[in-house]
Amino acid sequence: MDSSETGRVVVLTGANEGIGYGMLTALVESGYRVAGLDVRGDAIGSLQESNPETVRYYDCDVTVDDDVERAVEAVIDDWDRIDILVNNAAVLNFGFFDEQTSEEMDRVFAVNFFGAVQLIREVLPHMRAQNGGIIHNVSSGAGRVGNPGLTGYAATKGAIESFTRSLRHELRHEPVTCTIMHPRLAATRSANTLGYPASQLSDPDDVGRKLAGKIESTRTVIYADWVTRIGLFVARQVPSLVTRSTERFLTSRER
Repeated sequence: MDSSETGRVVVLTGANEGIGYGMLTALVESGYRVAGLDVRGDAIGSLQESNPETVRYYDCDVTVDDDVERAVEAVIDDWDRIDILVNNAAVLNFGFFDEQTSEEMDRVFAVNFFGAVQLIREVLPHMRAQNGGIIHNVSSGAGRVGNPGLTGYAATKGAIESFTRSLRHELRHEPVTCTIMHPRLAATRSANTLGYPASQLSDPDDVGRKLAGKIESTRTVIYADWVTRIGLFVARQVPSLVTRSTERFLTSRER
């Protein structure tokens, strides 16, 4: 689809760095109008300066309902519509379950799960009114197979997957659809703290661009590439592979 002719508008959370920024730049290059929502906007702001007609930055903490409401209203005021929502904003705090406080767990859920839910609450009525829309919720392999030290993060991604599948059923007779997006493990600021070998981490910009290339997909699950799809399939079929690959986390804890 030629987005420059249709004027399609994308709202993208967590757009200022990592995979989100890779998606942002690729979408703008493809002619989409993109509203980047984040608590920081230096990178988005720079891109907006060179692309004032197709990029907007909105200061938005997805855990604050008023922020979300104001941002969505501003996008509608500026561009009259929202065709695609990408819930990408997330926090990842490494820490074993018995070392994490309730407040830390609450924060991860507030951003990763309830932040996405609130964006959908605000955007869905507009999509219904314009008779069409796509909602992409970004997940993680940790939400399917788990990872030591990521109990909170993995739980939020598992919740996102179940929520998305249920909402997709609810919307099946409507012109709005909901999908799960799976990126590859990338060398983002958060992932770099986990200690995975560099050879296992992809370039966040490349991963974002691959997902941007599938922005119009309405498949239930959208994978960044075939490596991601096969890797998650194998991990679920052969749990011992996950056990072996994450053993270093437990070893480092014992030290």
